[in-house]
Amino acid sequence: MHRALAHPSRVRILRALRAAEEPRSAGELAEEVALHATTIRGHLDILSEAGLVRAHHEDRQARGRPRLLYVPADGEQGNGSEGYRVLAEILAGHLASTAEDAVAEATRAGRVWGTYLAQPPPYCRLSAEESQRMVLDVFADLGFAPEWSEDSSEMHCHDCPFREVAEQHPDVACSVHLGLLQGALDATHTPLRATELEPFVGPSLCIAHLAPTEPAASG
Repeated sequence: MHRALAHPSRVRILRALRAAEEPRSAGELAEEVALHATTIRGHLDILSEAGLVRAHHEDRQARGRPRLLYVPADGEQGNGSEGYRVLAEILAGHLASTAEDAVAEATRAGRVWGTYLAQPPPYCRLSAEESQRMVLDVFADLGFAPEWSEDSSEMHCHDCPFREVAEQHPDVACSVHLGLLQGALDATHTPLRATELEPFVGPSLCIAHLAPTEPAASG
């Protein structure tokens, strides 16, 4: 699943399917995301193998071969998520306009939830690699399509579930994102700390910068 979502084009295809009111064919998706239909089919095969989309043949009485149609496997299609987006914008707008320090409050809230979402089982001792994988899993589950850079100095997020809110209230939404990462790193005892979040480096890419944690002082 992580490999499937690591490609920006596949993330765009999945988002298009979730935003659609009805199932889409490869040809229709090609027009919506501006890719060749053959390329779309290849991406759809990978998304299907990862369990992220489902395919079925069109039910019709007319002659000819029925089209193969695609839907998101989680059933999130149409405007079902619109209410959550509106609610998020309301809360972000309220925080931005009423909090004395909206950035600090948003970071703190994200950190609390990051700690909660990444909390390992009691008495579980994770290696550095395992803890990094757990943090990556948390962000993948949230929809960020994340991956670590080769030297673990950056986390690349290829899709932002807060994108619409971030466009309206970037300080709040991006601070929540940074706080989530800080909390997840703390909860899993990953020997890294998140120092900065660089939003929208590309059309669908945000980069979180990390540094090694300082060893605890002895004595």
